[in-house]
Amino acid sequence: MAKKEVTSKPAARSASKTLSSTSTGKASKSAAGSALSQRKSPEKQTSTAAAKAASTVLRDGRTSKDSKSAAGSALTQKARAPKAGGGTDSGGPRRKDK
Repeated sequence: MAKKEVTSKPAARSASKTLSSTSTGKASKSAAGSALSQRKSPEKQTSTAAAKAASTVLRDGRTSKDSKSAAGSALTQKARAPKAGGGTDSGGPRRKDK
């Protein structure tokens, strides 16, 4: 199911700063580009590659606050993968039929 979220104005500003910085790494720019492309487009979703880049950015301690903001926004807009095994089982305790 598609998520209907867009990048906020502050996160878009952070993404713009990240993209224009000369010292920013490839993963940060990938996540920032994804976030910025979704500024006013709720139908767009973050790709798997951009989501992986965003995850890398968020885990890296050397990354700037602006890069992390843009990466967080991009990751928020990634559709969740369906759980393995399918079905509608909640995973809770099974009820015994009498």
